[in-house]
Amino acid sequence: MNLNAETKRKLREMAAGDLLTAFESQDDVVSMSLSIEARIELAVDQAHGLFLNTKSHGLIRRAKLRYPQADLRKVDRVEERGLNQPLLAQLATCHFIELNRNLVFQGFTGSGKSYLACAVAKQARVHSYRTGYVRMPDLEEEWQQAANKPLGVQKLLRRYANYSALVLDEWLLEPPSGEFLSFIFELMERRYDAASTIFCTQYKQADWHARLGAGALADAIMDRIVHNTIWIETGGFNMREANMSAGH
Repeated sequence: MNLNAETKRKLREMAAGDLLTAFESQDDVVSMSLSIEARIELAVDQAHGLFLNTKSHGLIRRAKLRYPQADLRKVDRVEERGLNQPLLAQLATCHFIELNRNLVFQGFTGSGKSYLACAVAKQARVHSYRTGYVRMPDLEEEWQQAANKPLGVQKLLRRYANYSALVLDEWLLEPPSGEFLSFIFELMERRYDAASTIFCTQYKQADWHARLGAGALADAIMDRIVHNTIWIETGGFNMREANMSAGH
């Protein structure tokens, strides 16, 4: 569709560049038999698709995922790793977030825990859920910095409690202790039955209590995690080594 320069200027001024692109991409010969209303509807549909795609990419970028390219549709060696393909397909619907259920990806180093968690988190972003990602060492560093600011810890709690889906990577790699353990309890308390937390860990459930200090706080944290959680074993197949070998 041929538009005059002034119309194009106005569309750009209104930040309607996607709509302008859609109009300009229409072939006048192919579209000859269409009414002006039909051509406008086609252009708006195309522009809306471009808008949603751009919005989705922006949301994924702001989630700061470790593997932003992760995709549940492209998980390698599913059978070899003993992964449950129907379960992965179910997770892609993000229905577990509606139910405020947690996920645990547990397996050896290099087994693809973080990739799978990021793939699920990416789907959550596509479905417009507020989604975050943080490694536990980074969270502890943020907590230490927040502790030196007025109301800093409360603000940090609110930020991480408000994510509909939150990935905690490297969970229990370093056992939390002291005031940071209390912070973890409070975070789990605020998220309990109100949001979904996705854990990536090397440690089986039987080891968690000891790594959480084996005390009353460990009991309380476990109680707020384990009863409403989907556990996914990622096995011992080293995807990192396999991918490095494939790259040579």
